[in-house]
Amino acid sequence: MGVPALVMLAVGLWGLDRGGMWRDEAVSFQAGRRTVPQIWLLLHDVDAVHGLYYLLMHAVLAVHPGEVVLRLPSVCAAALTAALVAALGTRLVRPRVGLWAGLLYAVAPMAGHYAQEGRSYALVAAGATGATLLFVRAAQDGSRGGWWPYGAVLGLTCWLHEFAVLLLCAHAGSLALARAGARVWRGWACAAGGVVLSLLPMVCVSRRQSAQVAWLRTPTADTAQGLLRAFLGPADGVFGVCLVLALIGLAGVVGRRGEVTLAGVALPLTVVPPAVLMLASQVSPLYVDRYVLYALGGAPLLVAAGAGRLARAVRRLYDGVRDRHARLPSPPRPPLLTLAGVLAVALAFLQQLPLLRADRDPGARPDDLGAVSRVVARESGPGDPVVFLPADARNAALTYPRAFRGLRDVVLVEGAARSGTLYGREAGPGEVRRRLARLDRVWVVADHDLAAGRWIPRTPVEEAKLAVLRRDFTGQEETLRNGTAVRLYVRNPLPVAVSPPRAPLPPVPPRPARS
Repeated sequence: MGVPALVMLAVGLWGLDRGGMWRDEAVSFQAGRRTVPQIWLLLHDVDAVHGLYYLLMHAVLAVHPGEVVLRLPSVCAAALTAALVAALGTRLVRPRVGLWAGLLYAVAPMAGHYAQEGRSYALVAAGATGATLLFVRAAQDGSRGGWWPYGAVLGLTCWLHEFAVLLLCAHAGSLALARAGARVWRGWACAAGGVVLSLLPMVCVSRRQSAQVAWLRTPTADTAQGLLRAFLGPADGVFGVCLVLALIGLAGVVGRRGEVTLAGVALPLTVVPPAVLMLASQVSPLYVDRYVLYALGGAPLLVAAGAGRLARAVRRLYDGVRDRHARLPSPPRPPLLTLAGVLAVALAFLQQLPLLRADRDPGARPDDLGAVSRVVARESGPGDPVVFLPADARNAALTYPRAFRGLRDVVLVEGAARSGTLYGREAGPGEVRRRLARLDRVWVVADHDLAAGRWIPRTPVEEAKLAVLRRDFTGQEETLRNGTAVRLYVRNPLPVAVSPPRAPLPPVPPRPARS
């Protein structure tokens, strides 16, 4: 358990300070820095599903507010998950299978990615893997007293993210594959019922906040294939080898009656939560790969189990040949087999090293609010007005307030923390038009696609901002950072009034001649 944990810790700490947070991390940062009453007020409006995580980050960021400290809990949770994966392999098969599985988890690019995210997903993976280990212990022991720790850990994990409840479906599948007895089923059902009941308040609140995931799209077959590659290894060579070994590892999916096998635990863990969420998303889209990160732990267990089976088969074959040819050398001893597996994992790590290195670039995330704030600090001056389009672009100012110090947020009427919202409350459309009408120049921090007219504004306030900027202002040269544009808009000059030409005077009749 120790070696995979140390490897995962090293991978997680490597390049942890990227010099900028992306939007979801920024929400964790600014929510964690609020007071507990302010966090409670926020959860009535949005992000109830992340409430426990925000309270945890409130305690962590009280030590030192910074992006490295924000990500450290995820790094530690990922290291714990690698150790727990190793413990599962050790308990269900043997120590070398556990070692290989833990190391495979530690070098997986998907695990390394979320180990460096200031969000709850790595913590959920650690809780789910720990709950799976407790599930195996309780199912093997068959005692009622072993189920309450399982229920407690899984219940706490579900409060970190409610979709961890799908782990119950995976564990039910494991019991079905093990053909468990009635006593085991009763113990598990009591624990599962307690988990579901404890989660009902969050489900009720989060359903009212379902508009937050309205941007999700229905998963397709390509989505499932992409997740499979992420689980087994994005690099082609690693993916092919791991897929073959995982299929070999499935040979022991059903053991003797009442026996919990590694394949019987790992296969449902890998397949069931993503499959259930993808199927549910055909009706109402809810699927994102990070929501089922905890299912990643099953894939390296299957691969390691397959490698162990292949090693035993090769050894038996060699022993049979050696019996017929006595001069052949003795087969490799177990320590040498273990070392060979470790070297194979090291080769997989080197194959995927470019992917891991690229992931440390801030550009690998959807946006980089640190880079946006640096542009604003460099280009703007004290007292300059600024407008955020849409309102969630204000995340950069909330996360890096020093860069926006001295700027006037033109349309903001109430701050984020005071209003109990993520980004504050803005004036109505009419007031926005009046405020912008008084400006000759304004800095705009905007989503580039929205500013360029490639998607429709979602609210009347966004429509008002965009309409006034397009009609009355001219944008200067913009600076683009990962889809976020920083641009100075200058008011169009008023047209010069031109007097209409005068009508020609009528001709003067000649005077009559004097007589």
